[in-house]
Amino acid sequence: MNKILIIEDDQQIAALEKDFLEMNGFEVAIETDGHKGLKEAMTGDYQLIIIDIMLPNVNGYDILMMIRDKLNIPFIVVSARSDDMDKIKGIELGADDYMTKPFNPNELVARVKNQLSRYDRLLNMKSKQGEIEYNGVLINEESRRVYVNKEEVIMTTTEFDILLFFMKNPDIVHSKQTIFERVWGEDEYGDIGTVPVYVQKIRKKIEKDYTRPKIIETVWGVGYRFNRL
Repeated sequence: MNKILIIEDDQQIAALEKDFLEMNGFEVAIETDGHKGLKEAMTGDYQLIIIDIMLPNVNGYDILMMIRDKLNIPFIVVSARSDDMDKIKGIELGADDYMTKPFNPNELVARVKNQLSRYDRLLNMKSKQGEIEYNGVLINEESRRVYVNKEEVIMTTTEFDILLFFMKNPDIVHSKQTIFERVWGEDEYGDIGTVPVYVQKIRKKIEKDYTRPKIIETVWGVGYRFNRL
């Protein structure tokens, strides 16, 4: 049974989320304080974390900053903040999905299932070739590790998936829609507008100068191309 941690200071919302998730077969724990939520998350005993932004003591953004690179599991941000900049910030800090309050609890359940299903598929994925390497960037699909100039760099699940897609399909221009469908899946929930955010995050980790990218090139008005230099 998948265990989910909800870090939410609104007890009514947390209880509603918990009820719907448990009705769908999940085991759920709740923390209403940011500091306690951070401590509980770090136990590593959960397969997915749902986190609010406005929390007492430690806010959701800070929690993401502190644990994203330590826990390779899906994170869903649930917040009353609907501004695009808040969504972008959450994604930049490592969130896999972002939901705006108020929301239909059934949609939350659907998104949780989608994230866990996608994560399970990725964990079970085996690479026939094992490794792909271009431009000093080496990616191992089986171990899900990335090395740049022989030094390992940490990537979130979504960053890894996008980079893997690019490296398996180099020298081809891919639209944002194509990238979204190939990485998230045609039936997945999400926002196509977050694709450029993830591309920029990947560039910061693999490009010599991410402000003048040469590996992942923007083809204006069309999409992106991974160049084999």
